[in-house]
Amino acid sequence: MPSHAPDQKEKHDQDDPLAHERAHLAASRAALRAMRADAEALNIKDVTANWVNAQILQGEIDARIKALADLSHTPLFFGRLDYLHAPGVDLAEGAEGEDFYIGRRHVHDADGDPMVIDWRAPVSQPFYRASKKDPMDLRLRRRFGYTGGELTAYEDEHLTDPAEAEHASKLLQTEIERPRVGPMRDIVATIQPEQDEIVRAGIGGTVCVQGAPGTGKTAVGLHRVAYLLYAHREKLARAGTLVIGPNKSFLHYIEQVLPALGELEVKQATVDDLVAHVEVRGTDDAAAATVKGDARLAEVLRRAVRSHVTMPTEACVVVRGSRRWRVPAYELAEIVQQLLDRGIRYGAARDALPQRIAHAVLVQMERAGEAPDDRVQDAVARNAAVKATVKAVWPPVDPAKLVLRLLSDADFLAEHADGVLTDEEQKTILWTRPARSVRSAKWSAADAVLIDEAHDLVERTHSLGHVVLDEAQDLSPMQYRAVGRRCSTGSATVLGDIAQGTTPWSTDTWEEALAHLGKPGAVVEELTQGFRVPREVIAYASRLLPAIAPDLSEATSIRESPGDFEIRPTAADALDEAVITACRDALAKEGSIGLIAAEPRLPALREALAAAGLATLDPGEETSADARLTLVPATLAKGLEYDYVVLDEPAALVDAEPDHRTGLRRLYVCLTRAVSGLTVVHAAPLPEELAG
Repeated sequence: MPSHAPDQKEKHDQDDPLAHERAHLAASRAALRAMRADAEALNIKDVTANWVNAQILQGEIDARIKALADLSHTPLFFGRLDYLHAPGVDLAEGAEGEDFYIGRRHVHDADGDPMVIDWRAPVSQPFYRASKKDPMDLRLRRRFGYTGGELTAYEDEHLTDPAEAEHASKLLQTEIERPRVGPMRDIVATIQPEQDEIVRAGIGGTVCVQGAPGTGKTAVGLHRVAYLLYAHREKLARAGTLVIGPNKSFLHYIEQVLPALGELEVKQATVDDLVAHVEVRGTDDAAAATVKGDARLAEVLRRAVRSHVTMPTEACVVVRGSRRWRVPAYELAEIVQQLLDRGIRYGAARDALPQRIAHAVLVQMERAGEAPDDRVQDAVARNAAVKATVKAVWPPVDPAKLVLRLLSDADFLAEHADGVLTDEEQKTILWTRPARSVRSAKWSAADAVLIDEAHDLVERTHSLGHVVLDEAQDLSPMQYRAVGRRCSTGSATVLGDIAQGTTPWSTDTWEEALAHLGKPGAVVEELTQGFRVPREVIAYASRLLPAIAPDLSEATSIRESPGDFEIRPTAADALDEAVITACRDALAKEGSIGLIAAEPRLPALREALAAAGLATLDPGEETSADARLTLVPATLAKGLEYDYVVLDEPAALVDAEPDHRTGLRRLYVCLTRAVSGLTVVHAAPLPEELAG
């Protein structure tokens, strides 16, 4: 596959392919500016009926203008497809070939003819999937190389030329290995065939992606959202989309990917954000959090909510004018039982009860010869006697107060956890010092999830059209249920790696996790070919797989370069100094550096770094040419990546976790954050699982 770079003496004319491509880039940028100018010039004064419509329309126009921004550092197109025949034309008609430039968004000229085709369009698909075995009617696929927004190189594949051997793309390799400075960027120019299949999967079902480190699962999930918004924009505009990440640092890291692809309306949140019904000020130990995260708590909560319903023992007497209408207790009990048997939400049933009682009164009125209508039924439903009966039989339930009582009142918990939780498990989750009120309680993150479950038992949670759940392997069954409620009538893309599950309450298999999510029939796709982690690094980290995830396939890397990989043993009293030296060595190279350490080691390292004059960033803070070293707690490393990683004291990292397997999984995560190089510095012996 020939690769072409510019020559200083080359003539920049139409006979020079590179000059021709640069001219098309300049013309495309001019066309994009014209498209934006047209949007800015729109006058809506005479096309809106009122100020509300005007506000809505102006908002859509503003979003369109923003989406048409020309980002100078982002290439407008990254590939070109030369078709043997024009797509969509009957080949029997002898249609001539047609060329298309593939980019991040659609750009057309003044006549409406396309200058750049959106990467999500069907005509763009061969850019990702065509091969010598299946050229997909392509004569040529061209990739472009950029430096600082300037088109500097191109590379051709003649897919139907038998004389040209199939080679790995050097430009593709260069783009994958380009140093990471700043937030996560899109991979739209480097999507691989197996990734593209997931990206373009239909919206009808949920897809779960089991991805080894560096396989691009997060990027695949984000690009899938962008694709679904392109293919099903009207549906998802109504229903909404959401990306769920493990923490704020992670969301900050990925937040620019979708805007770079022209998608500005996708919301982002953590699971804690979704269930923020109360202020979280407390923490649980691992044992309590594990029990609270168990799916059995859903049954305990269901019983506790329904326990508020009491069967009526007195009749309901409605007075209207000179007449008295009596609904006997047994008939009221039948109505209540029917509502309970239907299994509808507690609040919905409570809303239906007065109408059911009113209907029973109307039946008596009709038997007495009256002809009541719907207005009479509504009036009866609002009658004071009916309201009093409803309040006594089906009182309102406050979800937070309900959970407060369960965690504070041993008898109340025992009544509703009987046969569900053991006595020991009940003791584990009971508060030693019960709070007096919802406001004064020191709620934990797991408590907030329980309150969210109770909220859904009372009133149905709103469902979105599509949800992307990243780093899903760390969620508890109850957290999966909380996310599942947000896509109960929609679909989801679930991303994660079972080997990176670093919580005691994480599930062991995707099948179990998807069942808790409410998507038991979801397709599980496995990505094992890495693009980010160097070969030697992923091979070293994979030594842990038999101990942490024996059923998973070992990841491989397509990276041709082995990467910089070094293990530096040192004396205990020289550990900090050795870490500083490793950081200085990394800073001598280009790109971002992450110093990853266990939580107990952070104060000493922070002090040593300051004494050495090395300024550090916190995770999520944007790196720059002047600030490239981030001090990363091991607990926040998941999902992040750095060109060079210095890993401090693996044994301390393992020991900081509640159990050995979780510690090894945390170590696996931290070992696989490097894009170009990894240096492991240790004084204590390395975990025996790394011996090889």
